[in-house]
Amino acid sequence: MKRFSKRNQLVTLSDLNVTPMLDLAFVLLIIFVIATPLLEQGMKLELPDGGAADSAVKRDDVRTVEVSRDGQYLLDRKPMSLAQLEKALKAAHADNPETVVYIRADQHGFNKDLYAVIDVCQKNGLTKFSLRTKEDER
Repeated sequence: MKRFSKRNQLVTLSDLNVTPMLDLAFVLLIIFVIATPLLEQGMKLELPDGGAADSAVKRDDVRTVEVSRDGQYLLDRKPMSLAQLEKALKAAHADNPETVVYIRADQHGFNKDLYAVIDVCQKNGLTKFSLRTKEDER
């Protein structure tokens, strides 16, 4: 007959069996490795080769349009309406076909004012324009 002591009943198992946890981790890893490419669906595109690098822009070719928060327009720091801006940009493009328009718009302004300037540029053949994000540090 075996003897049971109270001391043996109080002894706890201090080792954890980590094998089931590792098995679960590896199964989850395999599932994620297999499922990730299936989740990344997109169009299969053949992109064209890049064009020539942009040439340096001359300072005389640049016209800067600024759009304030409340929809006021400045062309080279001169205030004007949208109609005046259109006439001035059209004249600048007629004088110099290499005219580049830098558009600086307030980040808290309305997009409709920015879109109006882009529309003016596109309607009048000014295809070279750039949306500026911060002022040049010079």
